[in-house]
Amino acid sequence: MQRIYLDNVATTKVSNEVLTEMLDVLGENFGNPNSPHSFGRDAEAVIDLARDRVAKVINADRGEIYFTSGGTESNNWALYGLAMANRAKGNHIITSKIEHESVLESCKRLEKMGFKVTYLNVDKTGLVDIAELLHYLDQDTILVSVMAANNEVGTIENLKAIAKIAHEKGVLFHTDCVQALGNFKLDVKDLDVDAMTLSSHKIHGPKGVGALYVKHGVKIDNLIVGGEQERGKRGGTLNVAGIVGFGKACDLLLNNYIVDCKKMKYLRDYFVSSLEKSVANITVNGHAHQRIPGLASVTFQNVDGEALMCLLDLAGISVSTGSACSTGNKAPNYVLLAMGFSSEEAQSTVRFSFSITNTKDEIDYVVEEIRKATDKLRAMSPIKMTKKKV
Repeated sequence: MQRIYLDNVATTKVSNEVLTEMLDVLGENFGNPNSPHSFGRDAEAVIDLARDRVAKVINADRGEIYFTSGGTESNNWALYGLAMANRAKGNHIITSKIEHESVLESCKRLEKMGFKVTYLNVDKTGLVDIAELLHYLDQDTILVSVMAANNEVGTIENLKAIAKIAHEKGVLFHTDCVQALGNFKLDVKDLDVDAMTLSSHKIHGPKGVGALYVKHGVKIDNLIVGGEQERGKRGGTLNVAGIVGFGKACDLLLNNYIVDCKKMKYLRDYFVSSLEKSVANITVNGHAHQRIPGLASVTFQNVDGEALMCLLDLAGISVSTGSACSTGNKAPNYVLLAMGFSSEEAQSTVRFSFSITNTKDEIDYVVEEIRKATDKLRAMSPIKMTKKKV
């Protein structure tokens, strides 16, 4: 049985080029980059190269890049650090209802610490309500945090407009770009953001490493204390091999992302077109045009998403019904509910995400297996449908 991986939004396979550089570091360049001897200096040198590579892919300065353990830590740090550093100016934070849980849970923690948080609504495509943002911004607002691209449906938010609105009120703007990196061009200067979250394992780099971009001059309190690493802003011995792998992944991305994005969009569009011809009563979710190229969120009427996922897994196909960070939570997907889905629709939704390693032949096999699985599940259901295709 062939195995086909269509859960690249959850994580991607580490590329051979990244793995090669990481193995070299793990084998020979094992020093602590904060040690003053030659082994430490060698490790520091490869960290510096990686920092340059990460900075370059988002058009930042190297001194604005701080390495972390991943997107979750970066989001926690951004929310906590920016809020605490600017608490004297106000106590109001604005975010959206469809942010990653690392942002939403950080906001809940800040609410317990006395901050006021406004959670913006989104429309049926997943776009943040700009009118609500304008309405809730006030003299106590110190931070707006809105993700660049949603990890469930792929909708790309209007970042430049949000940043402009926030800055006109003297408010800081942070964006979670974990799902955006590698899917469209990110330029911190053009977007005019104050802080940006990045992660390695979404772009064929290793897990357990990410970065937080903090614009020069922006004050941020430490989240992790206990050491002077990362210019005194983040304690803890650096994950040298992981950081090197992240840097290499960014280097490869910078050279290949236009071609890679075109391929992922082709595969996604071919999948959607083939699926609509083969399976009745489906809806493709998210914005029709403002959407990252490699993701298709599909609602299958009168089909349990978990059951469909399991049947596909038995056929060697790996897909998802939502964020890997929410695995084990049987409640309907909160992103879809925020977009206006019913509980039944949310629980009938499956996420398919593609990478440059997928092929057209794989898509043909997947579509046929989906057809067989949905026919089986619908035949077992007491609810009968018309044969109308959506």
